[in-house]
Amino acid sequence: MVFEVVNLAKFSEVFASTTELSSCALGGRVVSVSDEFFAEAFHLLLVEPATSLKGQFGPNGALYSGWESRRHNPTFDWCIIKLGTSGTIVGFDIDTGHFNGNEAPQASVDGFYDPTSEDPDKNDARWTEILPKVNLGPNSRHLFTVPPGSRATFVKLNMYPDGGIARFRVYGHVIPIVPEDPLKSFDLAHVYAGGRVVLTSDQHFGVGANLILPGRGKNMGDGWETKRSRLPGHKDWAIIQLSTPGYLEQVEIDTNHFKGNFPDSCEVHALHLDKEVDWRVGRAEDQDWKVVLPRIKLGPHRQHFFQLENVAGVLYTHVKVTIHPDGGIKRVRVIGRRSRKEASEGVTTIEEESPKVKDIQLALTKDQSLKNSKVLPVLPLTPEAFAPFGQVIQAYGDHAAAPKGIKITPANGGTADKFHKLSLLAQSYPVGAGATTGISVYRCQPLTDIAMDGTCQLKELERHAFTNQVFVPMGKGFGEELTHPAEKYLVVVTKSGMDDKPDLNSLRAFTATTAQGIVYNTGIWHRPITVLEKVCRST
Repeated sequence: MVFEVVNLAKFSEVFASTTELSSCALGGRVVSVSDEFFAEAFHLLLVEPATSLKGQFGPNGALYSGWESRRHNPTFDWCIIKLGTSGTIVGFDIDTGHFNGNEAPQASVDGFYDPTSEDPDKNDARWTEILPKVNLGPNSRHLFTVPPGSRATFVKLNMYPDGGIARFRVYGHVIPIVPEDPLKSFDLAHVYAGGRVVLTSDQHFGVGANLILPGRGKNMGDGWETKRSRLPGHKDWAIIQLSTPGYLEQVEIDTNHFKGNFPDSCEVHALHLDKEVDWRVGRAEDQDWKVVLPRIKLGPHRQHFFQLENVAGVLYTHVKVTIHPDGGIKRVRVIGRRSRKEASEGVTTIEEESPKVKDIQLALTKDQSLKNSKVLPVLPLTPEAFAPFGQVIQAYGDHAAAPKGIKITPANGGTADKFHKLSLLAQSYPVGAGATTGISVYRCQPLTDIAMDGTCQLKELERHAFTNQVFVPMGKGFGEELTHPAEKYLVVVTKSGMDDKPDLNSLRAFTATTAQGIVYNTGIWHRPITVLEKVCRST
C-alpha cells in the first residue's frame, strides 16, 4: 500500500475539506482493545488535543491523555474503532503528544467497509491494510495520506510492539446517508448526509466543521466561535457545501451554550455551483450569492428556526452563514429536499439512520382572499423569528438565555423572578368609537382536520386594526379534567401587502407551547386561535 508523509505545516491544505470520521463527536467509539493497562484507548478519539499530565499518577503509574499499553509485548497491540459514520479514507493523524520514551515506535492501520456489520474482532477475515507499518517519533503528530478509494466502517490501529499514542484521527469523506424518498425533507448540511464546511473567515475558538455535527454538543468548545472584533461593520462567515444539490426550505441556527458571546444577528445566502472551486484563493466573495434569510437578530443559548426566502424552485449547492459582528454558533441545520435526479444517482439510503425532521405543515387553499396555493412549514416559535409580527411572552429558567435587554429582578420575597415589560399594550381607537381595551378568555376545541400527510388548511385570516392582541394559554378549565390536554397551539401570521390584504410572501407559521404567550402587533393578519392536541403535536 502506497502512502505519503505530510508535513504538519500543510495540514490545512491537505485535510481542511475532509471530515474527521473517527471523532467521538461524530459517534466514533472504541470496540475493543488488546491492552490499556496504563491509559485507556477512548482518549484516542477525543476532540480536544492531548494535554500534559506530567507529575500525576494513578494506581498503575503515570497518567496520560492517550492510549498506553504494558511493556514487553512480543507481537503488537491493537485497538478496533468503529467510525462515527462510514467514509472514504484520505489519511490519518497519529499523534504521540506527551509520550516521550514510552511512545509507540511504529503503527499501521487496517479497515473494512460494512455498515450492516456487528462489531468485529481482531481476527476478522475482512481486515485489509490501509496504511502499512510506519515509523513514529516521540511527542509529535504524524500525518499520512493514502490513495483514494479505501472505504471503511471499522478501522484497527496497530502499534508495534507496545507503548503510547495520544490521539488517532481518521480523515476522509462521508458516505452519505439520506432518506430514500426524494420528497422527504432532511438536513442537507448534516455531516452524516455528506455536508462539509469548506471555508470560514475565522475559527479562533471553535472550528467551523463543528457546525454540522450531530446533536447539540456539550459546551462552547464544540461549536464555531470567532475572535472578538473591534472594527465597525465587521462580520464573520462559514460556507457549507450541501450533501447534494437541494431545494431549501428552512434553517436552524443554534446558539446552545453561547450565552454572552452569541452573535448579535445573522443572515444566510445560498449559491448553486456546477463544479468544485478552490475556496482558499479568494473565491468566497466572488460568487453570485442569493439572500435566503435577510439579516435577523439572534438570542443566547437556544435554537432559532427560520423559514427561508427566494428558494422556490431553485436548486442550491452551498450556503453561507454570516454573523454580525462576531461570536459563536453551535449548529446549523439546512432543511430541504434533494432533486429527483440526485436521488437516482448512487447515494446510500439507510432510512432508519437518516436525520429526521417532522413538522405539521400548513396548506393554503385557493380562494379570493389568499389568491394562491402553497405548503408552508410550521416551525417552533422563537422570539427572534416572531419579532417582525409581535412579541413572545415567556419566562426563562436560565436567565442568560433571555433576549438581550430584558430586565429580570427577584420578586415575591425571592420566590419568583420578574421579567419586566415583555410587551406593552397599545390601542389607537378613534375618539368616540365607543371601543375599549380589555381582557377576554377563550375556550378552544383542538384542531381536528389534520390530514394524513401532516397538513392542515389555512382558510381564513383576521387582524385588529387599532390594537395589538395578547394570547396567553391557561390550560384546562376550572373544575374539570381534560382527557387530552393541549400542549401546543398553532400561530400563523403575515403582514399586509400593497393592496392592504395578506401578503403571502411574509406568511409564517409557528407552533407555540403552553409556556409561551404571544402578542400580535397592531394590524398583523393572523389565523384565529388554533389549539393542537397532544396526539397531533409537531416534534
